Amino acid sequence: MKRGIYVIIILLLMIAACSHPTEESPTDQQVEITISAAASLKDAMDVIQENYQKKHPEVKLKFNYAGSGSLQQQILQGAPVDLFFSAAKDKFEKLVDEGLIEKKDGIDLLGNELVLIVPIEDDVMTNLEDLTEEKVDKLSIGTPDSVPAGQYAQESLKAMGLWEAIEPKIVYAKDVRQVLSYVETGNVDAGLVYKTDAMISDKVKIVTTVPPNTYPPIVYPVGIIKDSKHCEAAKQFYQYVQSDAALKVFEDYGFIIE
Repeated sequence: MKRGIYVIIILLLMIAACSHPTEESPTDQQVEITISAAASLKDAMDVIQENYQKKHPEVKLKFNYAGSGSLQQQILQGAPVDLFFSAAKDKFEKLVDEGLIEKKDGIDLLGNELVLIVPIEDDVMTNLEDLTEEKVDKLSIGTPDSVPAGQYAQESLKAMGLWEAIEPKIVYAKDVRQVLSYVETGNVDAGLVYKTDAMISDKVKIVTTVPPNTYPPIVYPVGIIKDSKHCEAAKQFYQYVQSDAALKVFEDYGFIIE
């Protein structure tokens, strides 16, 4: 009887250690972890992925990029994900509230800014008020319900009293990178994107920075999914993105370090 009780206690401790069945150490076998990350992180994460896998060849990093709202819904519906890197705190907090991420296993890591961009050859627009003029036919933003950048853009335009005049011109996009693409190809006259997205393109230019007091602070939280099947490997990468080496990459790509 006592032996049975001891076995149960040991099993419970093993489960609690990672909140899921035990796994072998990532150094013992090839492990693949999936990171669902906001589309605006892709270029910086490409560099971080390359650097990390040079040091940890036993770990394969698989990225799923999309709007944070879409990624949140995928995780809520049971998608097999090990880490979530959001571009919006509310999308992240929803998973904390639902018990899918432990509060202690998450951190606000980065910040960003919202900017107005136009094709590189454009010399017409000089400020946000120009968006209300006839010279602007189409403005692209992310779909506010699923794309944080679009939500910030909508809130800002409303706060400045411009939304009503601009709304008929809006072309919605599935994520912030699609907004960037629309502007690069000339399919729209302008777009509202993160500063980090504008910085990676030589086909667009920044007209102006959106006043930061017109929308909530842009925060990028990252955290480990509670039911990760590879929690030790996920923890190692979670710790790595907080390292000086990783933060330097994010900084180089225009992110604000929280």
